[in-house]
Amino acid sequence: MTVSELANILALQSFCLPEPGREVTGGYVGDLLSWVMGRAKAGDAWLTIMSNQNVAAVALMTDAACVVLTEDVRPDEALLRRAQQQSINLLGTKRSSFDTAAALKDLLR
Repeated sequence: MTVSELANILALQSFCLPEPGREVTGGYVGDLLSWVMGRAKAGDAWLTIMSNQNVAAVALMTDAACVVLTEDVRPDEALLRRAQQQSINLLGTKRSSFDTAAALKDLLR
């Protein structure tokens, strides 16, 4: 499934979508950036409530297919700018991380 397909199916808000055709091969939920760096895999949709520019660095380092800000979190200006500069797919949802992860898991089966 592509990031664009995921966004459409889950009705995710697009903050920055430079690579809509990236394949989503898994998912990871986490808010402790150092923890995510060591555990998220390339191609994951990373679900988080963190919204600062360090999220872009971690997404780049892990080669995440996209970052989904949950709980109606909005990216701060620095994160949005970095996502645009570094071609990071950045999406959002009002759903909880739990509900979003459950929906993602169902879609990836």
